[in-house]
Amino acid sequence: MSFSDLFGSGEHLRNLSHFASIVNLAAVDGDINEDEELLLKRFARKLDISEDEYAKVIENPKSFPLSSYNSIERRLERLHDLFRIIFADHIIDDEETELIKKYAIGLGFSSQASEGIIKRSIQIFSGQLNFEDYRYLLEKENS
Repeated sequence: MSFSDLFGSGEHLRNLSHFASIVNLAAVDGDINEDEELLLKRFARKLDISEDEYAKVIENPKSFPLSSYNSIERRLERLHDLFRIIFADHIIDDEETELIKKYAIGLGFSSQASEGIIKRSIQIFSGQLNFEDYRYLLEKENS
């Protein structure tokens, strides 16, 4: 029986794949901590992952394929979700950085584009915004 026979197709299959990628990131630094687990459960609800699917993904997240997207908006949304899970423990380590680089390329970003997006995302999520970026985000919010 194939993966798609077990879990359906289309958007749900992509959501399941994305969720498995998030679980891989949460587990890359060892056991999944409480903050990561809470965030995983929220992502499962957001992505419409059933309890049975959740258990199967937690058991073996590497058995789920990575989905790519044509829309840059959708790719960035997926990366944003992954950065939220990574920064649940307020740090990003080398293993997580390498895994998210692979994931970004798997989503369809070029190696060079993924490096820039990841570098900038780490600055944003770790609170290293410079004044110009801070001002830009505030002005964008008010426009």
